[in-house]
Amino acid sequence: MTLQVDFTKSPDGLVPAIIQDAITGKVLMLGYMNQAALDKTIEDNKVTFFSRSKNRLWTKGEESGHFLHVQNIKLDCDNDSLLIQANPAGPVCHTGSDTCWDESNDSPDFLQKLEKIISDRKNNPSDDSYTSKLFRKGINKVAQKVGEEAVEIVIEAKDDNNELFLNEAADLLFHYLVLLQAKNFTLADVINILKERHK
Repeated sequence: MTLQVDFTKSPDGLVPAIIQDAITGKVLMLGYMNQAALDKTIEDNKVTFFSRSKNRLWTKGEESGHFLHVQNIKLDCDNDSLLIQANPAGPVCHTGSDTCWDESNDSPDFLQKLEKIISDRKNNPSDDSYTSKLFRKGINKVAQKVGEEAVEIVIEAKDDNNELFLNEAADLLFHYLVLLQAKNFTLADVINILKERHK
């Protein structure tokens, strides 16, 4: 990823970086980056700022484990501020709040809640989690599960058992969401393409 950020507009060589939840769209926090912080963010896929108080690079979550896993980075029209869409691995604020504005990052949309759970299972694996185990098996296994569920829903669509059909539909949707996360995308990315096609 190559971003032509104009760090020269600020006397300290820093640009603001707005962090947004990639799934809910909620603004989580604001930090500052220099070129080294941006490079490390891109390299590690975890948000790293330049801390003005510590006068050094600071990866969000380096002490708490509440990393911000990068999904997308956008540069504004003036090339002097960043919008970083990320999946947070826990509360973002040092106070323990979901955001630095003391707001909840929950979504009323169940699919978004499910995506956040899937993202958490990916970024904070648990030995007891089916989803974590699936991620550990790699992209081929995740894609294979989507294929298996797609075949099963086709089979059930030809019968008259609505309950089995709906359960297979739920299985397919769940594994599809897992596949999107495995590829570092969300349902919103797919919806945006559908919206573009609709124009």
